[in-house]
Amino acid sequence: MNDILIQNTTAFFEKSFGSVPQKVVLSPGRINIIGEHIDYNDGYVLPAAIDKVICFAFEKNNTKKSKIIAIDLNEEFEIDLSDKVELSDIVWTNYVRGVIKQLQDNGFLFEGFNCVFSSNIPVGSGLSSSAALECGMIFGIKELFELKIEKVDIALLGQKAEHWVGINCGIMDQFSSVHGLENKVIKLDCNTLDYEYHNADFKDYSLVLFDSNVKHSLFTSEYNTRRIECEQGLAIIKNNFPEVKSFRDCTEEQLLSIQDKINETVFKRVHFVVKEINRVIKACEALDNGNIKLLGQLLFETHYGLSQEYEVSCEELDMLVDTAKSDDAIVGSRLMGGGFGGCTINLIKKGHENEVKRKFSNLYLDTFGIELKFYDVKIANGTTLL
Repeated sequence: MNDILIQNTTAFFEKSFGSVPQKVVLSPGRINIIGEHIDYNDGYVLPAAIDKVICFAFEKNNTKKSKIIAIDLNEEFEIDLSDKVELSDIVWTNYVRGVIKQLQDNGFLFEGFNCVFSSNIPVGSGLSSSAALECGMIFGIKELFELKIEKVDIALLGQKAEHWVGINCGIMDQFSSVHGLENKVIKLDCNTLDYEYHNADFKDYSLVLFDSNVKHSLFTSEYNTRRIECEQGLAIIKNNFPEVKSFRDCTEEQLLSIQDKINETVFKRVHFVVKEINRVIKACEALDNGNIKLLGQLLFETHYGLSQEYEVSCEELDMLVDTAKSDDAIVGSRLMGGGFGGCTINLIKKGHENEVKRKFSNLYLDTFGIELKFYDVKIANGTTLL
């Protein structure tokens, strides 16, 4: 699949600039196996890079200007590197501008370059195409101009670029795009950036994403509310258990013992967080032991928590997971990402993928009048030079 993307991108570069690219870079999207809404609650996440990528082709052009072409959008822009970098009304260009600004602000010296890029990451599906764009651009400029930038700093610069664009994302997307390894998931502490790899051999099961094709507008306001509710809950926990410094120090037993001291809604939020942190640890053990059925059960439990306790699901996602629960070919399913739309992640017995897709596609169309999309994903390497 990526071979065709690489061929098309490099051919487009040669046609556009009349030369062969000096550097070709692949930068992947990501999934998160488990650990949703835990990055800002001092827990662990379990992401992985996937085999859907953005392909970039680069060359130096020996000027002070850079020309960037987005093949899929049929758009291009030029930026003078000696000018102050400012936001544009053309949104996609801001991610590139943000990368250039962060590199310049951090003292990295580079000159003009030509770049074209193309992607097979479905945009707007929650697979972090923006992080792939940021990290791929930084990696390509680093390679082209022989800059010394560590992997972790590529991720941090990419995150800062996205913040500059106006999206206050956590570090998970950029970190997993850069640090991904084939058939490995990353247990990441989003605060310290300590991480470890765990096996991701799904054996007799395939990873398939079901794209609900809906995106409810509640997300931004509700996301901010959840953060406030969790902060309120943690403050009450600390008052009662001074030894607890963060959610990861809190046991479910401690939380249940002070349930009557916490607002009902806030209790539901923090109950989910405490249990989800434990589920990430159990998921790592399940993967290390090759126990994919246990991993699947944990996914179902996470979805229940996200739907009923954290309340970030929606009718469409709940229907997909409820249907998956009663399907013998699916051992685990949950909403993936912030919620209120986007994808579910599903573990499906190999050989049953097509019949599952047909069944869900027809049922979803009959229920909501919306076409369901499917993405088969494999766990792959992070940003790399061809």
